[in-house]
Amino acid sequence: MTNELAPFKHSPKFSLLKQIKIIMNTKYLFRGLTLLTIATNANAQKHEENRINQNPNIIIILADDLGYGSLGCYGQKKIKTPHIDQMAKEGIRYTNAYCGTSVSAPSRCVLMTGMHTGHAAIRGNAEVNPYGQYPLPDSCLTIAEMLKQNGYYTGLMGKWGLVVENTEGDPQSQGFDDFFGYYCQVDAHNSFPEFLMKNQKKVFLTNKVQYESKDHWSRGRAGYATEKKQYSNQLITEQAIKYIDSVKNEPFFVYLSLTIPHDNGEAPKNQIFEVPDFGIYKNKNWSENDKAYAAMITQLDKYVGDINHKLKELGLDQNTIVIFTSDNGAEYEGIFNSNGNLRGGKRDMYEGGIRVPMIVHWPEKIKKARTSNQVCAFWDIMPTIADVINKKDVPRTDGISILPDWLGLNCKYRDYLYWEFHEQGKKQAVLQGDWKLIHLNVSIPEKECYELYNIQKDPTEKNDIAFQNPKMVEKLKLILQQEHIANPDWKFLPGE
Repeated sequence: MTNELAPFKHSPKFSLLKQIKIIMNTKYLFRGLTLLTIATNANAQKHEENRINQNPNIIIILADDLGYGSLGCYGQKKIKTPHIDQMAKEGIRYTNAYCGTSVSAPSRCVLMTGMHTGHAAIRGNAEVNPYGQYPLPDSCLTIAEMLKQNGYYTGLMGKWGLVVENTEGDPQSQGFDDFFGYYCQVDAHNSFPEFLMKNQKKVFLTNKVQYESKDHWSRGRAGYATEKKQYSNQLITEQAIKYIDSVKNEPFFVYLSLTIPHDNGEAPKNQIFEVPDFGIYKNKNWSENDKAYAAMITQLDKYVGDINHKLKELGLDQNTIVIFTSDNGAEYEGIFNSNGNLRGGKRDMYEGGIRVPMIVHWPEKIKKARTSNQVCAFWDIMPTIADVINKKDVPRTDGISILPDWLGLNCKYRDYLYWEFHEQGKKQAVLQGDWKLIHLNVSIPEKECYELYNIQKDPTEKNDIAFQNPKMVEKLKLILQQEHIANPDWKFLPGE
């Protein structure tokens, strides 16, 4: 492993060694050492008091294309996820949690900025030159920036997907002190990449990669490994653990954005789910892809366990909030019913595309583990974290704080949730109470249509009842119209 993968280093302005050297340069060595001992003991006592009273550490672990039904605690029978299941037993398991939208980049933008896709800066997965995705504008306030302003160390390990190199979308321009992982989500298709980025520098790995041609939709960036030696998610998790160890004495925020179980569409058809080995599934009478898919999710579960083990080892687990969720629904079902009987999946406005698993673990405050039916979405995370640290001057978001739900209290009333999706002719959706309106083919007038569902009575969205409920359709149409605000800087679709 290269030197670039050495642990992150964070030191106080004046280290203990430096203080000793300063004192030894004086003629009062004994007196200086005595004063140093007193000062060190006082600092240690003060530090311990600060640790007891400080704001909680915050970790967001984001899976990639992990469907609502992919975990044991959400009903999965074939794939083993003991560590995540244990988190659910000790924390809060949400049954009505929603992502930012049903595809990666805009969903992650929503998570980081608290603005839903009708207002968010990034609204689609568009590729831009020379490679990468539309950069997150400097005008956006991210969770990382908010926490950094309030004394947190901030680290991002994994997939960012909101940047082109040397632009304002760089993680270190968006509030992260340290970054290790993928800039580009197309690069992140490959779990055995040629290189990863560490603080704006390429760290080359020992994998050998075959890239697509320049006329490929990815402009030649997509590829797969012909020699697989270093697994990105393992390296990313190791760096996250090293980072936690380096900043353990102060409040920290870690965004661990793994690429599991996203497939690599550029790999051979029976190798699209990339994992070092099949693990406990190697002898199953399943397809190669099913074995690898299950092994990826169990590997993800192991990484979650590694993070929680490190927190316990450092004595930080009680005062650390760990939020586990996924950026959108599953694209792959295989034999696993990955979206848990919900209709649709990734890229859909149906529940299978936007309802995701979410678990919150915070032993110091969540005293009674439970399942919560509270309706919440990615744009609630930022105002919730602001509430946790008692920050009052946060710019407006589209969310509400769900901290009261974490503490066993009633949350503020919310009227509706809104999404839009900028591919496949563009889609919109609004959920108000039990009623959900989906607007399809928004940009194709000849195919444009609306579908209405009562998801309480019809959670699998089998029965379109728009024709029988014209007044409800018209009522929800007004929300669709008011929540989409055109973004003059967003050029993914003509007229946007």
